[in-house]
Amino acid sequence: MSRFNVRVPRRHAGRRQPSTLALAWVLGLAALTPSAAWAAPDAPSLSYAEALELARQAAPALRAQQATLAGSSALAPAASTLPDPRLSVGIENLPIAGPDRWSTTRDAGTMQRIALMQEMPNRAKRDAREQVAQARIERDRATLAATELAVRREAGLAWLAVHFAEARLSQVAGLQRENRLLQDTLPARIAAGSAMPAELTMARQEALAIADRTDELARDVRKARVELRRWIGERAAAPLQGAAPAMDVNGDALRSSLPHHAELAPYAPMRAMAQAEVAEADAEKRGDWSWEVAYSRRPRYDDMVSFQLSFDLPWQRDRRQQPQIEAKRREIERIEAEREELLRRHAAETDAMLAELQALDTQAERLRAAGLPLAAERVALATAAYQAGRGDLAAVLTARSQVLETQLRAIDLDAQRAALRLRLSTLIAE
Repeated sequence: MSRFNVRVPRRHAGRRQPSTLALAWVLGLAALTPSAAWAAPDAPSLSYAEALELARQAAPALRAQQATLAGSSALAPAASTLPDPRLSVGIENLPIAGPDRWSTTRDAGTMQRIALMQEMPNRAKRDAREQVAQARIERDRATLAATELAVRREAGLAWLAVHFAEARLSQVAGLQRENRLLQDTLPARIAAGSAMPAELTMARQEALAIADRTDELARDVRKARVELRRWIGERAAAPLQGAAPAMDVNGDALRSSLPHHAELAPYAPMRAMAQAEVAEADAEKRGDWSWEVAYSRRPRYDDMVSFQLSFDLPWQRDRRQQPQIEAKRREIERIEAEREELLRRHAAETDAMLAELQALDTQAERLRAAGLPLAAERVALATAAYQAGRGDLAAVLTARSQVLETQLRAIDLDAQRAALRLRLSTLIAE
């Protein structure tokens, strides 16, 4: 972070004491209370809860996954349904030579035939296909829950990023107002002999540094708004309402709940799908069958009806069906291994985030208990020295700059802690 430190010649003890207005300005620099919220357009405010709800309604990722779930649900009834029957129409025993060639009526063996055929997959195969369809629905439902949780997390992080970016900008805006006050009062004090001309130069240099910092923080606010707009749309331009939400994190409870991690939830139905596919491949050993009924018309003879059954003969099971079964079983092993790897990775990431959160909590507590009071004490001592003629204005402004940096550090710690708590609280789907 850049500092606003500018050196000027030390005041002589024999000079007159600063004016009352100047002292009020210096004492105002020592105040540790944050400035008012950054000005926002007159529009309905946006709370944290509303941002999450808007993201849930508007996120394209959620709509895509909802469409996937609707599609798999629509396909379920067809999984165990019999194949469509076949209708065949034709002429049998049509002569192509002799006096009766191409005639459908003169030869006694010529028949006009219509037949209906129905394939009958064995019951075990149809049950397995139904189980696959149901497991696919459960997988898509679990994926939808994980996607919704991810959308909530990202929208929440975007809202928090805007909230803390504006808080940083608000702190610098307070110092900018104090700098303008200093530049307004210094010319009269210089004319009266109570201030040195170099102090006005110092104030102008500090104003340039403050302007640079303001531009950087305003850029961060705009970038955070852009990310928020990605999740909630045009309402991202509204001013924010309320403080960052307080989220409690219980590390032990979280670790014990990791097997129910949202990203692990789809693996149970995926395993069920693979098991059902193994059952379907195993059902191929039994073979399918079909039936056919036909009606044959002979113009000068009696009509006839025929009925026949057909059966599959899976006589190469070791070379055809068994390799398919083994492949499906290896798919189950792959799914289980992937789930175990993902669980270990999430466990390591969770432990790392909990450790990081503990360190940030300790730093934030130390900063508020000691860092901010020490920065305030430094401003008070520099102000007293300046008031007594034993110090210069540069020391006061350097101390005030340190207060600002300490306040910005406190905001950074709060932002990191809030983001970590949000990530940890959105690992397990409700």
